[in-house]
Amino acid sequence: MVGACNRKHGSSISSAARFYCLHFLIMSRRERSRQAKSPDSTQCSDSTKERRETIRRKKKEDPLKPNHAEEKPSVKETTKEKGKHLMREHSREQQVPPETTKTKTYSSRSKSVKTPPLNGDLESPSLHRQLGSQSTTMRAETAKPSFKAPKPKAGGKAEAQTDCIKAPGKMEGAQLERPSGRKKETAAEKSYDAADADKIKPKMLKARSDSMDPVLQSTLEKLKIRRKDKSDTSKVVNDFIENLIKHLKKKTIYFKEVDKPLPTGSYYENLKISDPDEFDIMIPMPVDRVQIKPFGENGAFYSVALKRGNSPLMKFQQNDILSASEMLQEFRNEVKKFAKGFSAWTIEDKKGGCPAVTLTHTGDSVTISLDVVLCLKVKSSWPSFTSNGLNIDQWLGTKVKQEYKRKPYYLVPKYEGRGNMENDGVLNKDIWRVSFSHIEKDIIKKHGSEKTCCETWGARCCRKDCLKLLKHLLHLLKENNSSFAKFCSYHAKTTLLHACCSRTRDSEWAASDLNRCFDLLLQDFESHLRRGQLYNFFIPSQNLLSGLAKTPCKNLADCVKEQREKGFPIFVNDLPNP
Repeated sequence: MVGACNRKHGSSISSAARFYCLHFLIMSRRERSRQAKSPDSTQCSDSTKERRETIRRKKKEDPLKPNHAEEKPSVKETTKEKGKHLMREHSREQQVPPETTKTKTYSSRSKSVKTPPLNGDLESPSLHRQLGSQSTTMRAETAKPSFKAPKPKAGGKAEAQTDCIKAPGKMEGAQLERPSGRKKETAAEKSYDAADADKIKPKMLKARSDSMDPVLQSTLEKLKIRRKDKSDTSKVVNDFIENLIKHLKKKTIYFKEVDKPLPTGSYYENLKISDPDEFDIMIPMPVDRVQIKPFGENGAFYSVALKRGNSPLMKFQQNDILSASEMLQEFRNEVKKFAKGFSAWTIEDKKGGCPAVTLTHTGDSVTISLDVVLCLKVKSSWPSFTSNGLNIDQWLGTKVKQEYKRKPYYLVPKYEGRGNMENDGVLNKDIWRVSFSHIEKDIIKKHGSEKTCCETWGARCCRKDCLKLLKHLLHLLKENNSSFAKFCSYHAKTTLLHACCSRTRDSEWAASDLNRCFDLLLQDFESHLRRGQLYNFFIPSQNLLSGLAKTPCKNLADCVKEQREKGFPIFVNDLPNP
């Protein structure tokens, strides 16, 4: 700079001027070095302006080339531009027929989805596998159709395309959504699942029906009770029993302490067949302190003596014996007195040895038979004759057995043989028979080794179906042969209880194996009849077949075997004609 000054002004420049020029040169260099180090320097801003000018110049020269360095517009402006673009594309798409509308995919909007190139008509099977695994969903901005790729056929080619899936580059306003962590379920998939759920139950029922004997299946259908008939009859019975209890509590002297009625029998065990026409109701009289002595050797019958107390039942006790016959007669008189106010109910004649007061009700649809049984409710340990009975440890479990044995037992005024027969100073008609009908009812209800047996989500067994069929078979055979009159449904129930203790697993009573299970149960019944031995389930010392002759037992066993081997022609004849 000093040289430039010398050339411009020559030698005439003074020494002071040279000094000022040198000072200006030094200060200028310092200023430049300071600006170079500073980020906000003017030189830096100038260079930035120069680069922006270069970008604008290049953009003017080649407007189609993308320029990533230029500044992005605001979100508001982008949204407006995108909306205008979609409106233009939508109007253009409406002008084209639906058949020629094709799908356009935006690769910039689906970078996270690795979509393979689509060629024409989607003929590549791998394309469908990739699309299905990535769970992508095509969504149009206007129609929003569901996206589901068609499954390829065995030949490797896909089926005809839906309106949602077309060749690339032609569908406007559509985009691929990024899949979330969880797969979205389309409407088609939901309807498919619902259809499958509806098909499961019919298939299970069909499989069961295919494995069942059609004769047994049709017989079980015939034995079902209509729900309306069941509801109507139970309402009539419940109304009568409810008012009877009120009468006994308020208008009698000896039966004021009656307890809550105890429904028993096949109707309340859900084992009633054909018609809801028979009901059994026990009316318990609680006794706190009682002394019982076995009557006979089988352990089923007892003489009863009330210990000292203020029980109104002391009127029926003579010589330390509570007379079952006198107490039953007084109870019968009270029921007669009460039934006079119900014209639809009539009392049947008394039957020897029967503990029940039997009433009939004639209704519009069916005649109802009601057995009302007076009984003693004993809250003490079970009789010693029951110690070896109730062998349900391997079936229902030891805990269940212990719970049952802590419950009270009942004594009903029933005897066998002639009433005037005497044994150790006690008349036959004054004895009581032990009853565990409430335990039998609970066992039938909880019949499975698993708690979920025959419940909504549990496996179904055929124990009850087998018992219904056996009872029905015995009923039909008794109708055809009067010599079988002394056999009853309790023999069939006891046979089932013993069979359940020998075949304890629910899988051995699967509903699909009804044919085999019923055949085995009939063989068990035949064996009991031929040996003449069917022991009480609670009192092993009592043989329920001891009072029956060997000939009718053998004949009944032969008839059961014949029906079993010939496919139950007696069931076929009893079915209605198609």
